[in-house]
Amino acid sequence: MLLSTDWSIEKLSLFERTEQMKIVKNATLWSLLILISLADSGCSKKEEEEEKPAAKPSFYAKVKTEAEQKEPEELRTEVMKYKEQITAKKLELEKLTTKLQTVPFEEILEEDGKRLEELNRSISTLKKRYDVYIQELRKKGEDTSGLEI
Repeated sequence: MLLSTDWSIEKLSLFERTEQMKIVKNATLWSLLILISLADSGCSKKEEEEEKPAAKPSFYAKVKTEAEQKEPEELRTEVMKYKEQITAKKLELEKLTTKLQTVPFEEILEEDGKRLEELNRSISTLKKRYDVYIQELRKKGEDTSGLEI
């Protein structure tokens, strides 16, 4: 009955209506999450492109220069710091996503959406720094086992 072409809500049982509402809510929530993630990744590319003409060293160049100047133990410390921060942010993101899946769609607050976007942006930035430091560690011939995320 859920896939019926007759969408008259009066003809559906309470269970069927509830199931349809769950399907619509989950589809809407996942669409929202995907849209926020896509918007975030698109915006970050624009920001990087805008920085290039200003002749300022890019974010990546600054971090790479810092990494090249550090000793392997300092790099290992930085990698561990970023690994811990990324793991914590991912856990927070998981909790928020779970919360948003259990909350009725009408009750999802704008602040939850903003926090979700903020977490995605933060994880992305931390991951970029982490990647630079771990690549530099590998370049210096250091063992990076146990440092992967």
